[in-house]
Amino acid sequence: MEKSKETVIKIFKALSDQTRLRIYLFLVQGELCVCELMNILNMEQSRISHSLRILKEAGLVVNHREGKWIIYAVNAEIENHKIIQTLKDELKLSKQDLEKFNKCKKENTREKFRCN
Repeated sequence: MEKSKETVIKIFKALSDQTRLRIYLFLVQGELCVCELMNILNMEQSRISHSLRILKEAGLVVNHREGKWIIYAVNAEIENHKIIQTLKDELKLSKQDLEKFNKCKKENTREKFRCN
């Protein structure tokens, strides 16, 4: 199978889950650590970490360390892929999710919680 087809299949598989899709859409808004996603989504760390691992394996997200935190972000190398552009144009966070994201950033959740 062609590499581009494999990439598309990985992307669709990774984003076929509602939680992973929401996480990806949050990361389109900006970088987040696991504890911030836990706070926004009101989910356990294990579920968030599992979802992030799948998104990372699909090449959709990358991570880097900032002190004690591991920060996740949209992979800039795949951001220009036509499918990703279409998703970003067509799928947006709900108003409620966007409010949660903004509240998390405003309250500096990362400093209040410890990610492990």
